[in-house]
Amino acid sequence: MATSPTLAPSWTTTEWLNTPEPLSLERLRGRVVLVHAFQMLCPGCVSRGIPQAQRVAELFAGARLSVIGLHTVFEHHRAMQIDSLRAFLYEYRVRFPVGVDAPDPSGGPIPQTMRAYAMQGTPTTILIDAKGRLRRQVFGAHDDLVLGAELQTLLLEAESGSEERAETTAQADGCDEGGCAPATTGRAS
Repeated sequence: MATSPTLAPSWTTTEWLNTPEPLSLERLRGRVVLVHAFQMLCPGCVSRGIPQAQRVAELFAGARLSVIGLHTVFEHHRAMQIDSLRAFLYEYRVRFPVGVDAPDPSGGPIPQTMRAYAMQGTPTTILIDAKGRLRRQVFGAHDDLVLGAELQTLLLEAESGSEERAETTAQADGCDEGGCAPATTGRAS
């Protein structure tokens, strides 16, 4: 049996760029959220992840979708300061909001949000549904076609409320988590 999605962990950030105020999952409830976790010195992030997130932001403009960057630094901490990040976002024309993952308070190398999501590294793509539930997390390059299909599925769920209707219909038809029972007709066989 598949497990139900759980609420996505909150983000712990120190600063936000490309947005007038800090963002949170609570503020984005009702929207599908794509989080692209990256480091500006990560080759896979620069060549694949960031361009993919930019394409998603452009192609899904007007949809109930928020593309969010999360700069999560777990190596080369001195080279990836906020001024460098500002210059990087400007040079690469990154226009979607970017939060800076808060460092580990005990001085460890893994930032707080990266730890909360148990990320393996960067780039990492995270999909959160309109109810704030973690639906998918992919480390490394994420196929464009697969990502597009996953986003469209989550957007359709958000627009139609299909999850609630499917659950209601299943319960009305005599189905539960254990399976479905045939309807009794009252006829003898």
